[in-house]
Amino acid sequence: MPKLTTAAESKSHSTHMRVVMLTLDTHLSSAANRSAARLAQKMPGLELRLHAASEYRASDDALQKCLHDIQRADMVIATMLFMEDHYLPVIEAMKARRDHCDAMVCIMSAPPVMQLTRMGKLTMGGKSSGLMELLKNLRPKAKENAEEKTSSKSEGAKQMAMLRRLPKLLRFIPGTAQDLRYFFLTMRYWLAGSEHNIEHLVKTLVHRYAQGPREALRALAKPEDPIEYPEVGLYHPQMKNRISENMSDLPGHGQKDKPAVGLLLLRSYLLAGNTAHYDAVITSLQARGLRVIPAFAS
Repeated sequence: MPKLTTAAESKSHSTHMRVVMLTLDTHLSSAANRSAARLAQKMPGLELRLHAASEYRASDDALQKCLHDIQRADMVIATMLFMEDHYLPVIEAMKARRDHCDAMVCIMSAPPVMQLTRMGKLTMGGKSSGLMELLKNLRPKAKENAEEKTSSKSEGAKQMAMLRRLPKLLRFIPGTAQDLRYFFLTMRYWLAGSEHNIEHLVKTLVHRYAQGPREALRALAKPEDPIEYPEVGLYHPQMKNRISENMSDLPGHGQKDKPAVGLLLLRSYLLAGNTAHYDAVITSLQARGLRVIPAFAS
């Protein structure tokens, strides 16, 4: 018996939506590529492409491919474009596309990039609204004395806690606050950039902002909340789930007679599954009779 197709699914098969991600380097490429394959399967017609400044700065061919994708993008997500040589090659193309795509989401980047953000009623670069001033006041304040600076909870940890709290608070404020809520949600997904979170970052934005013929994809998006990962923890390729906060989960933890070596790893690479270089070092050190303690911090 043939499978029945819903009206939304029927429309989506003839819908093409291009989502372009611009970022600093390629450490999320593996997670983005796996996410792109899952998105294309679950949301026929959706195409996700990632371009890294580290590549388009070094290659005219890579830059031309990036500019071509921006010119055709239905949604642009830009992150971690800090320096002029990161964003100057692409910013004119972004400006030209800004008012013609469904949304342009720019986070954790230089001010000229951030000002291109356009998400529904939320636009950056104008005068601060009362809501934006309120959010500035919610940010953790600088410590006033040395005793407070030794607090067990770092300022960065407090900022991350606030980032998790803000979308929940904004849920109850109508109007532009809802678009601001999605702005902060985008940051949450990105800062915990696993395959799951990259996939659902795209789904969340498509579900909210897809317009015109692409609006049919909203019904297929079905986004899930970001998965939270430890800010500080341990990693090992032989450990269950690979990430833990308990030393006892590390292979060889009880072998106190072996000399130990600590490795400090980048959390973003671990979450993205881009770990082959780390795995090779860990395996090599263990082969030499060492007990390895690979730790990471956000």
